[in-house]
Amino acid sequence: MSNILTGKHLSRRTFLRGAGAAVSLPLLDAMVPARASATVMKSAAPVRMSYVYIPNGVIVEDWVAAGADGKLALEKTLAPMKRIKDDIIAFSGLAQQNARALGDGGGDHARATAAFLTGVHPKKTAGADIRSAISVDQVAAQSIGHHTRFPSLELTLEPGKLAGNCDSGYSCAYSNSMSWRNATTPNPPESKPRLVFERLFGGAEKDLSPEEAAHRRERKKSLLDYVSEDAKRLRSGLGVSDTRKLDEYLYAIRQIERHIEFVEKNSMDHGAELPEVPEDTPTDYSEYARLMFDLQVLALRTDQTRIVTFMMGKEGSNRAYREVGVKGGHHGLSHHQGDTKKIADISKINHYHAEQFTYFVEQLKAVEEGEGTLLDNCMVVYGSGIGDGNRHNHDDLPIIFAGGGGGTIRTGRHIEYPKHTPMTNLYLNMLHRVGVPLEELGDSTGMLNHLEDIA
Repeated sequence: MSNILTGKHLSRRTFLRGAGAAVSLPLLDAMVPARASATVMKSAAPVRMSYVYIPNGVIVEDWVAAGADGKLALEKTLAPMKRIKDDIIAFSGLAQQNARALGDGGGDHARATAAFLTGVHPKKTAGADIRSAISVDQVAAQSIGHHTRFPSLELTLEPGKLAGNCDSGYSCAYSNSMSWRNATTPNPPESKPRLVFERLFGGAEKDLSPEEAAHRRERKKSLLDYVSEDAKRLRSGLGVSDTRKLDEYLYAIRQIERHIEFVEKNSMDHGAELPEVPEDTPTDYSEYARLMFDLQVLALRTDQTRIVTFMMGKEGSNRAYREVGVKGGHHGLSHHQGDTKKIADISKINHYHAEQFTYFVEQLKAVEEGEGTLLDNCMVVYGSGIGDGNRHNHDDLPIIFAGGGGGTIRTGRHIEYPKHTPMTNLYLNMLHRVGVPLEELGDSTGMLNHLEDIA
């Protein structure tokens, strides 16, 4: 039953196994050869990339992050990020010019999402003849995805259809997915926490019959109960530090299990109140977002995938954020035309999104990995394909970057680039850092300078 090595060196691909269950492990000291140099320790941890999308743009005046001498000014919308100010970069000047109309008229929301990770102008159609381009996450997945169980992971908080007309003659596929496997195939993102959890940590259930899988759930037995003997055997050969890391990791898995179980019971008892949200997801936005972020952290720390895309809302979303006192629909409010009440409501939404993202970064930073943290070995892009939601512009986009890129990126500052600098230039930098030396993506003109500048 056990897949555990008994020697001093533990394989990075070690799993805890038992009764049709399999749980991968985070990076442990025992996975690095004895007396390894700091360089070897560092290289043992792969660099990951994550893209977090917020819809409908922002109130630009409340977003501004530029301070004096390249320092960050995190006020109003970005105030929650003061807690992570040393771990982020705020960019100015980045654009997705191919999200503009370019003669195609309306449809800025659809184009914003479709171009965000591709840098390509999507074909205006509401039919089956959709066309965009491969997105940066899938470029990486096709090159390095074979190193992990899942080449990439696509998630969303607001599921939607991938067919039909969603924005001025543009297919819903453009608004509801930002990840494109190729020019004609968007990757549908998953919205249900239970399905994400079982895919990542209960994947061995595929070896069970439907009846056995249902029986397991009915007994409400934890996934960890099935691998407890293997975990006990592993602990006996680990040092103090690794034992602590293992216990923290298994505890995190169990907490997510309990969270999902609570949500599912609550949904069955009371029903979901929000439109288009599956019954087995939290009705509270913050709870939902943080649960999905927790799942991403676990997937990244166990190297089940190194590439994640996450839509915190679909472009054009008209969700009401009653959690922060906003009763109007997000999209409708974004067309504020100077109305101070609507502007205040949009700022509340932008601030609320920033709080959830800050939580994600803090969770990444809390995980020890090698000589640093999981965040040190990540590159996370947070932002929107629309700048000002009222103007529908696609230049000077609201973009925050988090993580050290394996020690190659200096954070804790604001960097301003010339106006209309392609967003895809940043993606080239990221691809190179995960071992994909691509020289051109979408409308790119070359890699960005100054990311590794030393203070």
